[in-house]
Amino acid sequence: MQQAEQNNDGASIGVTFVTADGRECPVRAMSGTSLMEAAVEYGVPGIEADCGGSCACATCHVYVDPEWFGVVGEPSEMENGTLYFGADRRPTSRLSCQVVVTPEMDGMRVTVAPYS
Repeated sequence: MQQAEQNNDGASIGVTFVTADGRECPVRAMSGTSLMEAAVEYGVPGIEADCGGSCACATCHVYVDPEWFGVVGEPSEMENGTLYFGADRRPTSRLSCQVVVTPEMDGMRVTVAPYS
């Protein structure tokens, strides 16, 4: 797993991915990038990102911890359509490719959905 470098504004955001087997995978994500990009960079198990972030496959499906869902926000109509076909959708489901990291997300936890 890599150590992400901070961008010019220094907005390196800490996010923890929890895998299906309960392993915690802390990552550093740059503000303005997607959660999926950070997960792929750090090799988070279960985040396959088969479509490369185009909201077409649900292989980056995560559950946002409920206390963070208000910060992340609701999925778009297009994302909802893709999540409809994903396995085990929950009220806090999001595709990590569609979640743009902001400084307010520092400390956030997300769980990798099964079969993603």
